[in-house]
Amino acid sequence: ETGPQDAGERFDLVVVGGGSAGFAAAIRAAERGARVAMVNAGTIGGTCVNVGCVPSKTLIRAAEVRHRAAAHGFDGIDRRALAVDWPRVRAGKDALVASLRTAKYEDVLAAYPQIRYFAARAVVDGDGGVLLQTDGGSPLPDGPRRLEAGAVVVATGSSPWIPGIPGLAEAGYLDSTALLDVDELPASLAVLGAGSVGLELAQAYARLGVRVTVLARSRLLSRLDPEVGEELARHLRAEGIDVRTGVRVARVERDGGMRRIAFQDDESPLEVQAILVAAGRRANTVGMGLEEVGVALGPRGEIRVDEAMRTTHPRIFAAGDVTGGPMHVYVAAQAGQVAADAALGDDARLDLSVLPEVTFTDPAVAVVGLTADGAREEGYDPLVSTLGLEHVPRALVARDTRGFIKLVADRVTRRILGAHIVAPEAGEMIMEPALAIRFGLTVEDLTAQLHPYLTHAEGIKLAALTFDRDVARLSCCAT
Repeated sequence: ETGPQDAGERFDLVVVGGGSAGFAAAIRAAERGARVAMVNAGTIGGTCVNVGCVPSKTLIRAAEVRHRAAAHGFDGIDRRALAVDWPRVRAGKDALVASLRTAKYEDVLAAYPQIRYFAARAVVDGDGGVLLQTDGGSPLPDGPRRLEAGAVVVATGSSPWIPGIPGLAEAGYLDSTALLDVDELPASLAVLGAGSVGLELAQAYARLGVRVTVLARSRLLSRLDPEVGEELARHLRAEGIDVRTGVRVARVERDGGMRRIAFQDDESPLEVQAILVAAGRRANTVGMGLEEVGVALGPRGEIRVDEAMRTTHPRIFAAGDVTGGPMHVYVAAQAGQVAADAALGDDARLDLSVLPEVTFTDPAVAVVGLTADGAREEGYDPLVSTLGLEHVPRALVARDTRGFIKLVADRVTRRILGAHIVAPEAGEMIMEPALAIRFGLTVEDLTAQLHPYLTHAEGIKLAALTFDRDVARLSCCAT
């Protein structure tokens, strides 16, 4: 539906963007009885379902299935390399994306008749309205050209950022979106960047048979506890991935079907068939007229907001990746709800004080709260407990003891301050310490709680016991 023909039709809230933050804002406002318009220029559903979380995670699991067939730890079970039919793998990924886009976005939108959807580009104006344009910037050939809004929520997301490396654009590269949709798997791949996206895709494509080199300017997952990146690097290298840290790319050249990467030191050039640029993302704010109406932007184009998702314009709010905050779909959705509530007059706030984060490598990485150094910076005297997975019975029976669990607590109150986990099921383990931090639980609260035996979750209790005891001297059920 292209919307009403009355160019002056008014809405209580106009949401710009059709991803997770935009949908969360629109639904929250609609459930509160507001009349809502959603303006979206791209594919409905945004980054996560279309080109981010969903397709990458299903591809990661497909690659893991192949890897496990040849590299599991059980004697008596054949180990063999399975063939990869990439077109069928890609088709399966695309089918899942299409089904979830329909179920979680198109069908959801249809269930809210008070939300009007406009397939158009949006430009905000100084009078609190939104101009509708085609992708080329022209007025729409029919339908409304302007929507009047009581308030506007900008939720236009982000896009991959490409560094200005000499020769990179001319040589050709792939971003994370393009890599997921290549017609053929490259024989070799260099990954520029060692954050979550780069490492997840590096390992997945290596497990599908691609020769992969990771090029990191500093270390892996540089925002996290250094031991986390070091542990993950060790396991990636054990799988045959060439992980190089502390490297600086000087230039890129194309030679036929190959790309030659030269470095700033005397290291020999690297030749690969394809390059993945995974150097971060930037907010989608260009051409929206935001600065012209007084919305302050940051150095990477991100919209500056406060805890209520308010911008520097009294009637414009923003949520999700476009604000430059933690770029996670669950953060975007929460921020969208807060933005809608604040735009409709409530005293809403986005609380990011306890933010669990997961990197879907294998072993996975999951973190929440403070590192030991971070705790000291905030005035705590930290206690640190580190438990290798070889002490977790579930890991032993699964024949996979890669990784560790590190807990940080306050020496005075014994309250849990942080958790840093490298483990095959790290993402499924992180919520217990997250809740412990949120509700002020202590080391003793964790050790006193019954944990089912032969679960990875039991590792949290074992790590808590490790603050004071040698778990190697405990019985099988941590007593």
